[in-house]
Amino acid sequence: MSKFITFEGIDGAGKSTHIAFVADYIQQRGIELVSSREPGGTPLGEKLREIVLHEKMHLETEALLVFASRREHIAEVIEPALARGAWVISDRFTDSSFAYQGGGRGLDRAKLEALEQWVHADLQPDLTLLFDVPLDVARARLDATRELDKFEQEKADFFAATRNEYLRRAAQFPQRFRVIDSTQSIAAIQLQIASILDACF
Repeated sequence: MSKFITFEGIDGAGKSTHIAFVADYIQQRGIELVSSREPGGTPLGEKLREIVLHEKMHLETEALLVFASRREHIAEVIEPALARGAWVISDRFTDSSFAYQGGGRGLDRAKLEALEQWVHADLQPDLTLLFDVPLDVARARLDATRELDKFEQEKADFFAATRNEYLRRAAQFPQRFRVIDSTQSIAAIQLQIASILDACF
């Protein structure tokens, strides 16, 4: 049976480190896997990603572009893969919109809920791994990496609001969220992820 797994967390939480581990863990069990990301995942989505991450724009424009990319992603990648029985893992999905455009930017949650219902009313992840980390740790990790996009350049209060919204979402949907303390060692986190995957599936 197909499964849809998403990875979430503020910038610098370390989620990207563990996507390859999960992909390998699933594929070792002989399961077809599609690995993707948001914004992006399709040729059109990747073009929209560059715009969203680097261009200044109205808050609602930003949210609409993210959901436009998501609609294409669902239609071209996620739904076809799930329909044929493959598993899909995505680096971010709609929880990111609630966290970043909602929590961080302050967009009315009702507008995001309306977009969610329009774009994927009948599709939700089977499992969401939320990598949680204190803001100072996340910032230190970002400062040590590449050139930062417009979200990664935001101030501490933006990330505090984003993190709080993630945790609110996790409390709202405990059946699919698993919150992982991302200050642990990579080995400890991957052991926890393996246990979560085994327990869920």
